[in-house]
Amino acid sequence: MSALFDLTGRTALVTGGGRGVGKMAARGLLEAGATVYIASRKADECERTAEELSPLGTIVALQANLSTYEGCQQLAADVRERVSSLDILVNNAGATWGAPIEEFPSAAWDRVLDLNVKSPFFLVQELLPQLRAAGSAEHPARVINIGSIDGLRVPLLPTYSYSSSKAAVHHLSRVLAVELGPSHVTVNAIAPGPFESKMMEATLEAEKDAFERVAPLGRIGRPDDIAGAVVFLSSAAASYVTGVVLPVDGGISIASII
Repeated sequence: MSALFDLTGRTALVTGGGRGVGKMAARGLLEAGATVYIASRKADECERTAEELSPLGTIVALQANLSTYEGCQQLAADVRERVSSLDILVNNAGATWGAPIEEFPSAAWDRVLDLNVKSPFFLVQELLPQLRAAGSAEHPARVINIGSIDGLRVPLLPTYSYSSSKAAVHHLSRVLAVELGPSHVTVNAIAPGPFESKMMEATLEAEKDAFERVAPLGRIGRPDDIAGAVVFLSSAAASYVTGVVLPVDGGISIASII
């Protein structure tokens, strides 16, 4: 059974890997044996995370601004310089924006959709030769897109572009799963609920107790919850799983709205 989840010899790229959910994913992949590249807009933060996690395995920090097409191209080029094949791509980098509907600006749509929806697509596009090179019928390459339960239900806050972007990520994952399956690449999405992260800091400060009350499991997420889901979808255990949106939320998305 341990071999079913062993990622020794696999290579992974985690965007937004310097903190939060991306860091949780990177740690899980490292502990399962993968070599992990993490990318972040903030080079110093990415380097600190790589140094912190380095006792667990081989981890390399890359600076990348994925809010632009050119930034996606540059990160893909940096990865191609280092590896000829890529087993696992975790598209986690993202942004949010909250404002009342009367004040919600055009820039909030451009910034959030560019990073949350366009960058995962263009990274898959740019790294497709490396994913295809890694994949086989027995061991497909993996794309894991990080969505959100706010893409499954109406969100609590006025984050119109964020919730729309995450619903788009979920459906993009299904579309790509059908497109890339014949190339031996699986595509799945994880829809996290509330986890301790910089993005969720203000929300949890105000609403943590409410999340815990409504969650059937009575708590918010822990790092191992993300790590386990990412390792599962990356492992031999999920070789026949594609096009799935996996909520990792303690049941919040199927419970009543807070």
